[in-house]
Amino acid sequence: MGPVETDAATLLESVDGTLIAVGDVVTDHLLRAGRDPDVALVDERTKRRDVDEAIRERVAADPDLEATNPPAEISADAVRTLLEALAREEPTTVLVDGEEDLLALPAIVAAPEGASVVYGQPDEGMVHVRVTAEAKAEMRTLLDRFDGDTERFWRLLEGTSGSD
Repeated sequence: MGPVETDAATLLESVDGTLIAVGDVVTDHLLRAGRDPDVALVDERTKRRDVDEAIRERVAADPDLEATNPPAEISADAVRTLLEALAREEPTTVLVDGEEDLLALPAIVAAPEGASVVYGQPDEGMVHVRVTAEAKAEMRTLLDRFDGDTERFWRLLEGTSGSD
């Protein structure tokens, strides 16, 4: 969905707004390059294995929020928590019980234009998606193809129904 970069410092040169990191290793790279993500979504795993203890300590030892999101799904709990994290003034780490991978998609839709969403591409690097109207539209099209209650998903993501 965007260019792949292997060097966090180089990637950060093109980030000038809200920064959302999806994944423990990505978050760790950004932190070690000197930039706290505004929102970090982590699950203490990489490539279906536990991250090493040093990474876990840096990125997930003291999360600000927690969410449950089963593998291969986008749960209502995860969407609500993502929206809460985006609304905060301070950098926020969300520890996901389950899997955070697919949360890059609603993050692109929910983030303000000009934001950056960075997620890991295993064995290749970090994918940087600049949030634009076009990127949001592309994610909407992709998300509309998912199984499940997409109407409820959009109401939740757009904040038009607090009860879902």
